[in-house]
Amino acid sequence: MRVSGGAGVPRDGRSAVVTVGTFDGVHRGHWEVLREIRRRADARRGRAILVTFHPHPLEVVNPAMAPPLLTTPREKKEILAESGLDYVVFVRFTSALSTWSPERFVEEILVGRIGVEELVVGYDHGFGRGRSGDVETLRGLGGRLGFDVDVVPPVVVGEEAVSSTRIRRAVADGRIVEAARGLGRPYSFRGAVVQGEGRGRGLGFPTANLRVEAREKLLPPPGVYAVRAILRRGTYPAAMHLGPRPTFEGAPPSVEVHLLDFQGDLYGEEVRVDLVDRLRDVTPFESVDALVAQLHRDVEQARIILSG
Repeated sequence: MRVSGGAGVPRDGRSAVVTVGTFDGVHRGHWEVLREIRRRADARRGRAILVTFHPHPLEVVNPAMAPPLLTTPREKKEILAESGLDYVVFVRFTSALSTWSPERFVEEILVGRIGVEELVVGYDHGFGRGRSGDVETLRGLGGRLGFDVDVVPPVVVGEEAVSSTRIRRAVADGRIVEAARGLGRPYSFRGAVVQGEGRGRGLGFPTANLRVEAREKLLPPPGVYAVRAILRRGTYPAAMHLGPRPTFEGAPPSVEVHLLDFQGDLYGEEVRVDLVDRLRDVTPFESVDALVAQLHRDVEQARIILSG
């Protein structure tokens, strides 16, 4: 897979089968679209190309309504590296671009820069100024400009179609298992291991204190979670505390990961945290001994969940 900064892709005589969208989360519905463009590109002996955007269009059009991201640009590239696409084109979404009509976007980007011959989109695709363009708009433009348009139906999990909005709500509510069903993988985030207060080690539960630097990244609500920690040296089962520490007066909120059965120094290392399940809320304890007893229960519960 090759990544382009938005100038387009080199022409090599092969047809271009294209999809376009924000693709935040790269969830199961998105994967159906990506599989379809790969299948159609293979049938044509052509190239499968995704055109996507950063920042999220609402960051430009209406920042107050912009959602936190399920996937940062780096995460999106890493996930898409497994998609089998030939090219991913990242178009910088700007105020000027937000004013383009659907017709101008198709003519200048999809036809002019990408050379689309077949366009595949999701059932609810909207684009152009104010999302005024839809599937019927695309079909009309395709007939005039010489490309085919195909629509992929929704992927339904439970009783609802999978969407970035639905997954975002699940993560924000702490419904981690539901979010994973929609994504087709655990929800995750990254953080660098920084120096902490050493309080966990003093309690018998040494933790990696994480600094999460992607401000736009959606984190789940405060709580204790069963997680997997992915390091350079491997993957480890773990329990994570996220949020305030009310038992210790004046302690700032933190993201602390206790790796089960791990010995070693992680300072400065980046850790990817895959969330598996939520164990409980953050609650104050009347004594340190009561907290330690609960931590033992948390670790045992995390161990059971992660071994299942």
